Amino acid sequence: MSESRPHNTSGTLVVGTFLTLDGVMQAPGGPDEDRDGGFEHGGWTVNYWDEKMGETMDEQFAEADALLLGRKTYEIFAAHWPNVDSEGDPVATKLNDMPKYVASRTLDGVEWNNSTLLSGDVAVAVEDLKKERGDVLMVQGSHNLIQTLLAHDLVDEFWLWVFPLVLGDGKRLFGDGTIPAALELTDVKTSGTGVQMLRFERAGEIDYGSFALDDVTE
Repeated sequence: MSESRPHNTSGTLVVGTFLTLDGVMQAPGGPDEDRDGGFEHGGWTVNYWDEKMGETMDEQFAEADALLLGRKTYEIFAAHWPNVDSEGDPVATKLNDMPKYVASRTLDGVEWNNSTLLSGDVAVAVEDLKKERGDVLMVQGSHNLIQTLLAHDLVDEFWLWVFPLVLGDGKRLFGDGTIPAALELTDVKTSGTGVQMLRFERAGEIDYGSFALDDVTE
């Protein structure tokens, strides 16, 4: 089993993800967002949104300094957010203006304002980016990219919004390549619709133990 390496980078890489109770993160925003694998449950977050969730979203995006995206999520965002009236919408304003880095082996270029296409090995490029920027780099969506980041132990914090439903199938946040790590719960908010907005930070190695009774010899 792989052991977590010490984090010596100066930046903070945050994974911000919407999840079902059984860990699915696929296509939260609409039926046609991601039908890979025949997924038919897209849009499962839409009817849970309330004012508190909107306020929390504004707060979290205000903390992020730059965005890191995989190809599919970049294309979804780039087709949507530039067309949103940003007046009175801090998330739209932030997304359209902030630096965005895109990890893709198939895109030749990126046109959304202030976007940069990462080249070469993704894990190396992201680790270098964390060191160069030294601030908060947030990942949204981007399932395949997150699996690479988890496998290379590059994630420092998780901002997870857990919705009160199960889907049974779909792409899950934590895949087989995830490196074991202990986490500390640093903040909890609950929406009026039962969505848990959780924040976790890395907390070193897992401290294993056992509830087994000691052998008793007579």
